[in-house]
Amino acid sequence: MQFASSRLRRASDKSSRFVYQMRFNNALMPQAKITADSQAEFDQLQKKLVPLWKSIERFNQDPQTIVVVPSMSIDAISSGAVMQAYEERFLFLLLLLRQPRARLIYVTSQTILPSIIDYYLDLLPGVIPSHARQRLFLLSPLDGSVRPLSDKLLARQRLIERMRSLIMDPDRAHLVPFNTTNREKELALRLGIPMYGADPKFFPLGTKSGCRKIFMEENVPHPLGYENLNSKEDVIEAIAQMRARKPSIKQVMVKLNEGVSGEGNAVVDLTGLPAPGNSKERTMLEERLRAMQFELEGVTYDSYMKNLEERKGVVEERIVGEEFRSPSVQLRVTPLGAVDLLSTHDQLLGGPSGQSYLGCVFPADTGYAALITREAAKVGRRLANEGVIGRFALDFVVVRSNGKWEPYAIEINLRKGGTTHPFLTLQFLTDGTYDPETAIFTAPNGRQKFFVASDHVESPQYRTLTPDDLFDIVVRHNLHFGQTRQTGVVFHMMSAWGELGRMGLTAVGNSHEEAKATYDRAVAVLDQETRDERDLSG
Repeated sequence: MQFASSRLRRASDKSSRFVYQMRFNNALMPQAKITADSQAEFDQLQKKLVPLWKSIERFNQDPQTIVVVPSMSIDAISSGAVMQAYEERFLFLLLLLRQPRARLIYVTSQTILPSIIDYYLDLLPGVIPSHARQRLFLLSPLDGSVRPLSDKLLARQRLIERMRSLIMDPDRAHLVPFNTTNREKELALRLGIPMYGADPKFFPLGTKSGCRKIFMEENVPHPLGYENLNSKEDVIEAIAQMRARKPSIKQVMVKLNEGVSGEGNAVVDLTGLPAPGNSKERTMLEERLRAMQFELEGVTYDSYMKNLEERKGVVEERIVGEEFRSPSVQLRVTPLGAVDLLSTHDQLLGGPSGQSYLGCVFPADTGYAALITREAAKVGRRLANEGVIGRFALDFVVVRSNGKWEPYAIEINLRKGGTTHPFLTLQFLTDGTYDPETAIFTAPNGRQKFFVASDHVESPQYRTLTPDDLFDIVVRHNLHFGQTRQTGVVFHMMSAWGELGRMGLTAVGNSHEEAKATYDRAVAVLDQETRDERDLSG
């Protein structure tokens, strides 16, 4: 599905910088040290997930406590409002309270507005909101600094003790983080509960170099390239070798190992160069490297190469074509070792060279959804064998040649991501199921479901609105998600409105066309409402 509204294309430079900093600097920030003894203790805790998972799979009536800590590893971020908005992005997990004996502890840096909590509880199907509210516990360190939330918690033993006191049975509880670093690992140890997510020791598997190694070893199609590069000379040598193997290459991508969503990437143009092996080739390759186009505005050649030296990276052929798509596959490895193929999405991309993630369309085009799912399953089995558990995603590019789609695996994301919350929102609201063979999501009433989602619904005009204003607009224009028809809009990241004029939404429909029309209508209504308010204020 190749569409994006103008609002999707206009992701602001400010928000793009946030995403880049949040993800790119993840691995290098100081983290809690994990000793051999604490690793052994953590491994023992993780074993508790097995009986808990078996119980949850069989019944949803059994008691359990879910501790949600949506901490993100952020470096050089100046806005606490942005951080709070992203921490609130996973409030869809409140829908787990539809399980009548589930307790949920949700922690954010700052207190969440009560009206936002009411909004999510009112979405619960078949549950009395007041009953769910009694089983929800909202905690906050009241710390608006830009440090990761897990750091804030680890520095506050009294708050950790408060969290522990709310866990009725540690054998029937687990921690749900956003990403998994040693901070979250230490938090799980302090709470005495297992963590549903990949052990940080597996972090190298999700780097650009680690991904390429797995793709090669599992015979998953991927672009021609080289990995573990950490100098200008390495990159030039790699490009020269690639040109020798495939002289027709027109562009290559340089990618930092820890860059995500395209924002650690740069494009090197190879058109017009002398033939491979020419005496002038290396000199001209260095000139082209110095002129490479960065996905993130403001990056310099010197700063980029310094980061490459510190963190390493890859260079690979840039796959292009007249019919070109960027889908992804979402999977999970359960604590029982089973690999579940959860969903496919077509990613909506923007940025200078069209590599920055802005949103997604669900499900992916049926012309290639099953094809990429089969390739993703190979990686899922490998990660399960390595001992990884939790949700993760594989990004692909696909091009059509002679009527046939060809897939290329690009990246493994060992964490929750931008497609996690809209899909789980749909699943929790409808009780539907996704068939990976047909790429069809079907609700119990037999209707197929589709959505368009974005975290980048933004405009300077929106800064005049509060969440309560939004709820008024939603009701008056009948935009809200309705349980009877199971279509409509679900909003998220609403705390960012006042400072950034930005939020996210998931628009659900009974067809791709209806989902897109619902999304576009929601944006149009917001634009009109804020335009009217501006006109009234003079």
